[in-house]
Amino acid sequence: MPFRLYDYLPILLMFIVAGGFAVGNVVLSQFVGQRKRTRTKLMPYECGKDPVGSARERFSVKFYLIAMIFILFDIEVIFLVPWAAVFKSLAAQSPAMRWFAYAEMMIFVGLLFVGYIYIVKKGAFDWGEKARLEAEAEARALADLEARRVKQQRTAA
Repeated sequence: MPFRLYDYLPILLMFIVAGGFAVGNVVLSQFVGQRKRTRTKLMPYECGKDPVGSARERFSVKFYLIAMIFILFDIEVIFLVPWAAVFKSLAAQSPAMRWFAYAEMMIFVGLLFVGYIYIVKKGAFDWGEKARLEAEAEARALADLEARRVKQQRTAA
């Protein structure tokens, strides 16, 4: 089959339509949208939090812990997709291979489940009053540590 640039015309057309839709919406909002500039509208949007204080504010370790747990489980779940795609060909080889592949994946899923139960028991997903107070105490301690460090730098200079 020879290479023909004409075969890629629908893809180019799709990009043109998508770009035109985006540009059209931006231009349309400039003509139709309201122009009331209030203090609140001019403030930067900070993911639902009021933008108060420095942008260098420290976050609780709990935020990073949840992010790492999400990445860990997300990557491990991604391993299920290739296994599911290959399982049919493995099962066709022999009944013993079918049960081996199935048992292997069930051990993997079981270990994931044990890890999940461990995380839940440790309270990693607990965002109740106690967790909030711990996060605030940790933030205060970090702020005090930073203030002491800045004070030492000023006295040393």
